Order: sequence, then structure tokens, then C-alpha cells
Amino acid sequence: MEAAGILARVREAFPDAVVADDAQARDPTVQVAPRAVPEVLAFLRDDADLRFDFLMAVTGVDLLGVADPPVLRVVYHLFSYAHRHTLVVRADVPRDQPQVPSVSTLYPTATWHEREAFDLLGIRFEGHPDLRRILLPEEWQGHPLRKDWVEGETALGYSTRRSTLMGLLRGASGPAKGE
Repeated sequence: MEAAGILARVREAFPDAVVADDAQARDPTVQVAPRAVPEVLAFLRDDADLRFDFLMAVTGVDLLGVADPPVLRVVYHLFSYAHRHTLVVRADVPRDQPQVPSVSTLYPTATWHEREAFDLLGIRFEGHPDLRRILLPEEWQGHPLRKDWVEGETALGYSTRRSTLMGLLRGASGPAKGE
């Protein structure tokens, strides 16, 4: 099915949930209300003509300085092995209360992806079976992929000060060439 047909099916099935769509993007994209994400993804997975049976990734993006008001965007990359088509579903959530329902019961691989987006951006996935940090230690403060996150002088008792690349090169072999 062509991109325009896929997007038309989603708009028809969820007229109140679709915020925007783009058939001209590299991968066709539909933006939906956060509360509708599980229902939309279940439809995309279960509809015989669409059969988006593979969730390739769940990612998060901080749109601070891009969107007004600033939001965090949750992005779902879907693929259909049966029909060989792709679709991107996205949902924008407020930065101060970034919550979206989990889709880990629909796509078990989302369990890991949602934990990563929680860990690095602070997006809470309601109903997730084990929402905790996956890359950073539990005692880590903040979410380092947020654009307004500031690295402290120390982290977990270690200095975060680093030499510049040129400083490291100088220390290893004397002055860098060309200086």
C-alpha cells in the first residue's frame, strides 16, 4: 500500500486522534495524540492490509527551542514484513509532564526502548512493567539527552572535567603537529 493510502486509513480510523501526517517524508509519518498511541499501534499491527508487525525502535527527541511550546517527542518506527512498508508514528508530550501509555504489551521489544527513553529523556511510559533506568545508575540525577540538562562538576563521585582533544594529544606525544 502506498504512503497516502496508509495515512488515509489511519485518519479514517482515528479522526479525533490524528494531529498531522506527512506522506512525502522519507518514511510516511503520522502524529497522534499521546493517549491514542496504544490504540493506533494495535490497529496498525492487526489490520490485514497494514500488518505493521515489527516495531523497529521507540525513540525520544527533545524539541526545546524548536517547538512552541517545547515538547518531548516520542517516535515509533514500524515495519511490515508482509507488505514491506514502513510508517513512523509520533506523539508530542509536554516537557513538564512527559507521559504516554506503554506499548510493551503490543510489541514486547518496546520494553527496552521505552526504558531507554525514560532513562535519557525522562519520558514516563504509563503501564510499563519495569520502568527504571537501563543505561545510567539508579542514583543518576537528571536526563542527559534533554537539551537543558547541565553536566555537574562531578558525577557519582568522579570528576567530569576532561581535557580537550588537543590537550589529550599533547599529553600523549608532546606538542601536536602544526603547532
